[in-house]
Amino acid sequence: MDVLGSAPVASVPWVAWGGFALLVVFLLALDLVVFHRHIHAPSLKEAAGWSVFWISLAVIFNLFIWWWRGPRSGMEFLTGYLVEKSLSMDNIFVFAVIFRFFRIDLKYQYRVLFWGVLGAILMRLAFILVGSELVRRFDWTIPIFGVFLVYTAVKLALSHDHQVEPEKNWLLRLSRRYLRVAHGDYGQRFFVRENGRRCITSLFLVLLVIESTDVLFAVDSVPAIFGVTKDAFIIFTSNIFAILGLRALYFLLASVIDLFCYLVYGLSAVLGFIGLKMIAEHFVPHVAEHLIPMWMSLTVVAALIAISIAASLVATCREDRGPQDANP
Repeated sequence: MDVLGSAPVASVPWVAWGGFALLVVFLLALDLVVFHRHIHAPSLKEAAGWSVFWISLAVIFNLFIWWWRGPRSGMEFLTGYLVEKSLSMDNIFVFAVIFRFFRIDLKYQYRVLFWGVLGAILMRLAFILVGSELVRRFDWTIPIFGVFLVYTAVKLALSHDHQVEPEKNWLLRLSRRYLRVAHGDYGQRFFVRENGRRCITSLFLVLLVIESTDVLFAVDSVPAIFGVTKDAFIIFTSNIFAILGLRALYFLLASVIDLFCYLVYGLSAVLGFIGLKMIAEHFVPHVAEHLIPMWMSLTVVAALIAISIAASLVATCREDRGPQDANP
C-alpha cells in the first residue's frame, strides 16, 4: 500500500547512503573550517547568498534523484523538501525567542546553530530509521501518523499566538540543577574551567535548549514526510537538505519572521492535508491515489505555503498603509 501515490520503497545500495553521508560531512566541514572560520555577525546580504547556495544544492540533488530514480522519486524529494523547509519557518521564530531570552550576541548564534544542525541530523536519522521500520512491519502505523498530523494541525492553528517560554524547558532545568554553570562571559566556548572546576557555559545551555526543541519539531515533521513517501533515502536526504539551509534562512528571516502572520495557517493546512491523505490512503487506497496523485500533492503543498505567505505580505502592507491613509 503506497502513501500519497508513492512507489514502493526501492532498494538503495549502501554506497549511496555512504556517499551522501560523506557529502554532508564535507559540506559541514567546509562551512565551519573554511567559510565561517572567523567569528562574525552575518549580514543580510551574506545570509541571502548562503540561502541561495543551500537551495541551489538541494535543487541540483533533486535533479540527480530525478535522473537516478525517476520522476516519481524526484517529485517525492521535492515535496518532502518543501514540507520540511516550510515547517522550519516555525523553528526560526522559536530560535529567535531563545536567543533573545539568553541575550546571545548575533556573532555567536551561528556557532550554536551549527552544532544544533549537527545534532538535528543525527536525531532525524534515528527518527527516520525507526519510523521506516515501523511502517515496514506494521502498516497500521500510517493512519496513526495521519491522525497525529491532523491533531497537530488543529493544535498549531489554535495555539499559534502562545508565547514561547525557554525558562520552562525541561532540559534547561535539569542542566541548571545538576551541572555546574559558569558565571562569566566566555564568548563562543561551551566548556571552561572556573575556579579550577570544569563548567558549562550559558552558550552550551542555549545549545541544549535548541536541541531539545528540535526533538519536538522532528516529532511533527518526520511523520509528515512519511505522508509523502516511505522511501527512507528520499525522506532522509530531503530532510537533511532542508536542515542544512536552516542557519542561513534564520539569519535572513529572523528579524522579519513576524511579518508572516498567516504562515502558521498554511503550515497547519499542509499538516492536515498530509494527515488526511495518509488516513485515506490506508482505508481507501485506490480511490485516494486516483483522486490526488503525487504531482497534485506537490501542487497542493506548494500552493498552501505560497497562499499563506502572500496573504501575510498583503496583510502587512495594509497595516503599514493604514496610519498613512488615516492622516492625509
